[in-house]
Amino acid sequence: MDFLTLSKKRYSVRSYAETPVSDELIEKLLLAAQNAPTAHNNQPQIIYVMRSQEALDIVDASTRARFGAPLVFVVCYDNVLSWKSKDGRDSGIVDASIVATHILLEATDLGLGSVWVGLFKPDILREKLELPENIIPVCVLPMGYASETSVPLNLHDQRRPLSETVRFL
Repeated sequence: MDFLTLSKKRYSVRSYAETPVSDELIEKLLLAAQNAPTAHNNQPQIIYVMRSQEALDIVDASTRARFGAPLVFVVCYDNVLSWKSKDGRDSGIVDASIVATHILLEATDLGLGSVWVGLFKPDILREKLELPENIIPVCVLPMGYASETSVPLNLHDQRRPLSETVRFL
């Protein structure tokens, strides 16, 4: 499938089947993450693969938005490794976001559903995962096979016209 078709097909899945995601598919998702571009190729991402019941309980303690997914990636960055510009901007959040987007798009290509969750309690993840101070959680990515009742939200296909979002100079 071409990229534009893939990007349009992807939607935020909020209802998952109980079917586990195979190790083979998890590896492909992680390879897609590994291929993501990062500032200066510093690759500051740290990805926690949460699939045991104990790990999923940690996710559930940090957000109500797991939606029954059997697999969750917690995407973080290491602020020691992330590139800093001369004016002090840290590329870590952007780098982790690009990594997460690669995972989401690969999930769609593999026939999996996913959702980007930004509403979570990082302090709970930090405590339960015993994250050192330099590891910064950016997002939680529940994923798995979409349930039979899962459909995109009504707003999914609504896009602002390019004339409102693009400026040619």
